[in-house]
Amino acid sequence: MAHPLTNKTYLLEKFPGKGGWTYAAIPEILPDKHAYFGWVRVKGSIDGYELKGIHLMPMGNGQLFLPVKAEIRKKLKKQAGDWVQVILYADNTPQEVPEELLLCLQDEPNAYAEFRKYSDREQKAFVDWIYAAKTDETKVERIVQTINKLLTNQKLP
Repeated sequence: MAHPLTNKTYLLEKFPGKGGWTYAAIPEILPDKHAYFGWVRVKGSIDGYELKGIHLMPMGNGQLFLPVKAEIRKKLKKQAGDWVQVILYADNTPQEVPEELLLCLQDEPNAYAEFRKYSDREQKAFVDWIYAAKTDETKVERIVQTINKLLTNQKLP
């Protein structure tokens, strides 16, 4: 079995303001300098609840955080201020290109051809960026922006 990146108890916190995310700060894991926004893709568990394909996200202070969705908090009966046991492993599972993105790319053969030239990491950066969108509208906008970037040979920063 792989060695965990972390296996310890963390405090659930909440970003201030209405709609602020609930999260656990994970200072032991450093941002990936080669990934979009420094995200680190992980799998594991939080209080025994299985996590797959989750991204640790940057807090802006050089640290990463694990976002904990309401669905997970409800199942765990936990909220900001509670402690949770978190076990995380690097998730190196190859990322598939979602069918809806693949269909959009295939509608633009030049964009699709360019996308296929990109490394797995570069393709993953686009997929992660698109599907990190919180709304379908934003996701559609990002798919359009991706196609435009591919047609002009631009990559994500």
